[in-house]
Amino acid sequence: MTKLGATQVHSVGSFYRARYIEDGAPHKILDISPERYQPSQIWASAPDQSTATNFLQGLYPPLGALDHDLAVETVTDGSDTIPPFNGYQFIPIHGQPNEGPDTIWLKGDDGCPAYTRASNFYQLSVEYISTFNSSRKFYSQFAEPLNDVMPAENVTYAHAYDVFDLLNVGSIHNESFASVVTTPQLSQLRYYADALEWGRNYNLTQPARSVGGMALAGGILRQLNQTVSTKGNLKLSLLAGSYDTFLAFFGLTNLTAANADFMGLPGYASSMTFELFTDGNTTTFPHDTADLRVRFLFRNGTDVSMPLIVYPLFNRAKDSISYDDFVDELGSRAINSVGEWCSTCQSSGGFCSQDEYASLSGDSSSSVNYDDSSSGLTAVHAGVIGAMTTLGVLAIIAVAVFFCRRTSASSSSSEKRSSVSETDSGTSA
Repeated sequence: MTKLGATQVHSVGSFYRARYIEDGAPHKILDISPERYQPSQIWASAPDQSTATNFLQGLYPPLGALDHDLAVETVTDGSDTIPPFNGYQFIPIHGQPNEGPDTIWLKGDDGCPAYTRASNFYQLSVEYISTFNSSRKFYSQFAEPLNDVMPAENVTYAHAYDVFDLLNVGSIHNESFASVVTTPQLSQLRYYADALEWGRNYNLTQPARSVGGMALAGGILRQLNQTVSTKGNLKLSLLAGSYDTFLAFFGLTNLTAANADFMGLPGYASSMTFELFTDGNTTTFPHDTADLRVRFLFRNGTDVSMPLIVYPLFNRAKDSISYDDFVDELGSRAINSVGEWCSTCQSSGGFCSQDEYASLSGDSSSSVNYDDSSSGLTAVHAGVIGAMTTLGVLAIIAVAVFFCRRTSASSSSSEKRSSVSETDSGTSA
């Protein structure tokens, strides 16, 4: 991750701190510690730990930066001691083994044969073939500038995201690149990248293209349930994901009906949040789930002027939905167990060959167990919640520099790349 990327991810953490955690926050989470990190209240996971670390340091800065007295410890001889790094708060991040079953909740499309076949099917469509042919001349002008990092034959619509990402990041960090590509050309490159990645990751007639979004949906439900089942003891969860999973989720939840821009790539370090809240003021977590509501919010990029906007899910008119209805709606679109993922992906290798998962294939009632001792799931980590009375938060961020992914050795086309953490000042095309 570059210094700029780290700074921007840190700013995202600071943004959510101001909204949900600090004293006086407009949507402060019920009973959350405003200054000192409490292990039972926060859960974080990311394949790229530098991403989560930068976010969490924005969320809970060094104690000395918040209040000098909080960072000072007075010992028996009367002298004061300040911990290293001005009271730096060490927040654990739960990583996942690249080949472990828990990775499906973060990157459910990786290592999924059914996804690879369905995604590649887009390249047989009239839309793809027409765009590929009509864009050849446009892409040819970038073959020479990218010669050191990409073969000329790959500088085509077939690799639209890679071409856009390389030129966009290069224009930010490399002065010579800035003279190679103009702003209108970057917009066109972004348009092509949007179209290609949307085509690969969502199609109503081929659900397997959205396996990543289905698995994420299952993970979201589990993590929100962890907050509900602990009566709000777990207050905020963080998950770092990638752009393709975002797109699949956008399609599955009908967000394109609310705004067509959801068919486009999210900006670097964009975030989507799920707020769990009550309609009225309360000082205790509700006993009945009928009193809980959920709303979805999205922030496209990291620019200080970029707001966190509420959008209705599932093509509904209202901005929020009852928790019970949310569970029903999202559950009908979700992959709810590792066994179900193996069945959906038509995968029998790796962890899917293990008896405990093979025996569960197709059984959507079989779910990954909660790890109550760690206030999180053994397989899911992400969430944002808030409102009139904010009870918990699940935040999912599209960040990380080429973060760890499970890939198929036999097919490079199955490899998925996550966004490089830099600023993208534009919105989705």
